[in-house]
Amino acid sequence: MADKPKPKLAVWKFGSCSGCQLALLDLEDELLDIVGVVDIAHFPEATRAAVNGPYDLSLVEGSITTPHDAERIQKVRRESKFLVAVGACATSGGIQALRNFRDVKELVSIVYATPEYISTLDKSTPVGEHVHVDYELRGCPINKKQLVEVISAFLHGRKPNTPPHSVCIECKQSGMPCIMVTQGVPCLGPVTHAGCGALCPSYNRGCYGCFGPMETPNAESLSRQWERLGVENKDIIRALRTFNAGAEAFRKESEARE
Repeated sequence: MADKPKPKLAVWKFGSCSGCQLALLDLEDELLDIVGVVDIAHFPEATRAAVNGPYDLSLVEGSITTPHDAERIQKVRRESKFLVAVGACATSGGIQALRNFRDVKELVSIVYATPEYISTLDKSTPVGEHVHVDYELRGCPINKKQLVEVISAFLHGRKPNTPPHSVCIECKQSGMPCIMVTQGVPCLGPVTHAGCGALCPSYNRGCYGCFGPMETPNAESLSRQWERLGVENKDIIRALRTFNAGAEAFRKESEARE
């Protein structure tokens, strides 16, 4: 009796630094187990070998920044049973979404010596603005343990179990005092999705918002608290427009402060 074929996993790259793909390759203790249960059918960062679709699970890294990307993501969606957007670029447009607040033609003329050869969209947008996304895994880069949970969940037909709460909960779980309350350090932790283990607060630095907005963020309230700490308006805008500038909650609050 022939063995049952393994589910086909595909990893796709769009506008990004490839850091979230490296998080998958960095699964040193789990990667062999993953390869044992799935067929890595498409993953240019790891192998030249490629198997044609359809695919059972596609992990998509990067934002949609060019007309070619906008067409390609439609093809990826058609070939994928489940599609998961991974990382800040794929879920909010990433750092490159900073272009969304400026005239992109002006930026291209400044950056490139021959801008007439550049074909780009006016905005950097998340994958979910172009195709249906079955799940979004946040982070810049993503948490590799959360990635294993997401892959396992889809292979077993259940919903991924990743925390919806803020970085503040991770501080409490680690037994760390709030650096914003006790030291007056501006911190995006109250509005930022958990996933990093409160890395920056553990070194007495404020959260930079790498994992994007939590499920129910109150960015306006946090901005007022930063004002009470003496933070200038331009610095509040800059903080909200770092890794997840295009995320709705951060974008709206930064625009309200312009």
